[in-house]
Amino acid sequence: MDKNMLTTKEAGLISDLLTMEESACKKARLYSRILTDQTLAEAFGKIADNHEKRFNELFDLL
Repeated sequence: MDKNMLTTKEAGLISDLLTMEESACKKARLYSRILTDQTLAEAFGKIADNHEKRFNELFDLL
């Protein structure tokens, strides 16, 4: 077996993590747009960026 190949279980786990990261990113991005407190809005924007970064890194594993 090629050491760079993912098992079915690993691919499934990464898929589940992708779903969670996508959901968290969407929620944080929404909050960053609707919050009236600029400090909180910016914080949620950064949180969304971090979730998006993790999503992309996980996606690259597949």
